[in-house]
Amino acid sequence: MELTLLGTGAPDGLPRPECPCAACATARGTRSRAATALLVDDALLLDLTPGAVFAAARAGHSLTGVRQVLLTHPHDGPAVELPAGLPAAGRVPDGQVLTLISGHRVRAVPMDAPGTGYEVTAPEGERLLYLPPGAAPAGLADRMAEPYDLVACDVVGRPDAVARLRAVAAIGPATELIAVHLDHDAPSGPELDRRLAAAGARAVPDGTTLPVGGYRAAPDVPRRTLITGGARSGKSVEAERRLETYPEVVYVATGGSRDGDTEWAERIGLHRERRPAAWRTEETCELAELLASDGPPVLIDCLSLWLTDAMDRVDAWDDAAWAGGGRSTLRKRTAELVAAVRGTRRTVVAVTNETGSGVVPASAAGRRFRDELGRLNAAVAAECEQVLLVVAGQPLTLRG
Repeated sequence: MELTLLGTGAPDGLPRPECPCAACATARGTRSRAATALLVDDALLLDLTPGAVFAAARAGHSLTGVRQVLLTHPHDGPAVELPAGLPAAGRVPDGQVLTLISGHRVRAVPMDAPGTGYEVTAPEGERLLYLPPGAAPAGLADRMAEPYDLVACDVVGRPDAVARLRAVAAIGPATELIAVHLDHDAPSGPELDRRLAAAGARAVPDGTTLPVGGYRAAPDVPRRTLITGGARSGKSVEAERRLETYPEVVYVATGGSRDGDTEWAERIGLHRERRPAAWRTEETCELAELLASDGPPVLIDCLSLWLTDAMDRVDAWDDAAWAGGGRSTLRKRTAELVAAVRGTRRTVVAVTNETGSGVVPASAAGRRFRDELGRLNAAVAAECEQVLLVVAGQPLTLRG
């Protein structure tokens, strides 16, 4: 089966007409995207969009052989003129199967938002799934017998749709995941590529033709990532984004609870509201034991609070205790954590603070914490495939 993406943008396209935002201002050339429409084996058109005939011609295809036009979502705005020779556009009722004269079988997949997803099976058996913008599958089976060969969906706008599909093995290691319906809310250029790569997905230019079911190298998704940055830089949000397409995640909170501290309780509440409901939270500083065990991906937030706990345990704030064995005990504990990061088989995203760029602490204890955190960050970073620095909400790649 051959799939041609005539467009990969949101229904209004990218750039949006008359939109003055920075994303639209830079969406030029190969970064511009027409509304998403998919041409399957020159026989099936999924979503009829303005300029589809010209988009197909630019991609080296023709719509003259199209036997069926299916819509996935309500098309707002002016009516789209039906090109001469194309059959009338329609939709398949949820759960129903349509067999085309070309031998393709199309099953309508119900969504949790207005629209219909389509599972397309080629005569040779390859399977693709296409979802409408802003929607995720509803009523999925507990587990699918086989994963799809290709899934095209709103990865940026609905990452939970990918998580749902992964939870039932509809997306497997060999599934090609293509991001479509890209809007001006999505980052552009290398930042989009980096964010999608973390989800095992990619974006392609309009007009790209892909073989469905053919061999392709598995995406190189970093297994260990360290994200550092200053206070309120957006590092925790970036860490959560990197795991939002996984069906199960263990969120490790190293700060614990603070009775009577209303500001801390408010911070914790905001973090919890952001996280998907399927994520499980563990409040612990026993990170080495956790990383040594098997299980789903782990998000550690954060290493600086873990270090605070470790220094509390050896009374490192006291000069005499520090010199009398606290230093060596702390270094041993941090070495155990670094070794656990090196040896873990789990996917790990760890958050830490960048304190070395700030004001020099006035106290010896404060300078001690700054120095030990710098050593810990450097040691953990050395064991990670990717290291990011977040500044003003913008992630900068330091490694990977």
